Amino acid sequence: MPAIVEGDDLGTYVLKFRGAGQGVRALLAEIIAGGIARALGLPVPEIVLAQLDTALAQTEPDPEIQDLVRASGGLNVGLDYLSGAVNFDPAVDEVSQDFASRLVWFDALVGNVDRTARNTNLLMWHRKPWLIDHGAALTFHHAWNGAVAQPAKPFAPIADHVLLARAKAVEQVDAELAARLTPEVVTDLLAEVPDEFLQLAGAEHAAGPLSVPASHRQAYVHYFCARLAGRATWVGALKEAADACA
Repeated sequence: MPAIVEGDDLGTYVLKFRGAGQGVRALLAEIIAGGIARALGLPVPEIVLAQLDTALAQTEPDPEIQDLVRASGGLNVGLDYLSGAVNFDPAVDEVSQDFASRLVWFDALVGNVDRTARNTNLLMWHRKPWLIDHGAALTFHHAWNGAVAQPAKPFAPIADHVLLARAKAVEQVDAELAARLTPEVVTDLLAEVPDEFLQLAGAEHAAGPLSVPASHRQAYVHYFCARLAGRATWVGALKEAADACA
């Protein structure tokens, strides 16, 4: 249940609450996946960090929202609100094969389960598609200890991707996209993740890489570097899935 809020900079943002169902890991996914998308040249609204004062709950009439605000006091994540944007409609809105291929490649890389015809998580703004809501990406980090056994594993849910049938240029864009995500670039974008979020996500780990923000951050870097190094496996599966679409 995100909210549209005005910040003290007078900007309007879609606020993602740390106290919502998936907790702080959804905020981690929003920052990390959004940063990767930007590095790939894909359009994502500006992502900001926002301090939420729980006193706001006092003016909210809905008890459930009151509880959500109280559970989300402190640092949260906001996305720039694209005023006037409308939901992407695959039956009406058209995108190029190049864009579709880049988006499908990205969603397979970050394990985004939430880009289907039922919930495209795409907006049309000024006649161009924009990517939103990556809180459901990085599915691996909901049950990991800092390592993933098969980082190059094909992403099976990509079969339901709203733009899979248009993604006929996956092989052509693969090398270019992978070259944009050097270890240095991945390390720099993970540096944007606040220690506070990493501490909260790793709170149940008394020891190991997830118990310390620096090594927790590095675990994500290692994962993406390994997934990119083994991308022949998942990109091959991606091409087969796209080719099988009518």
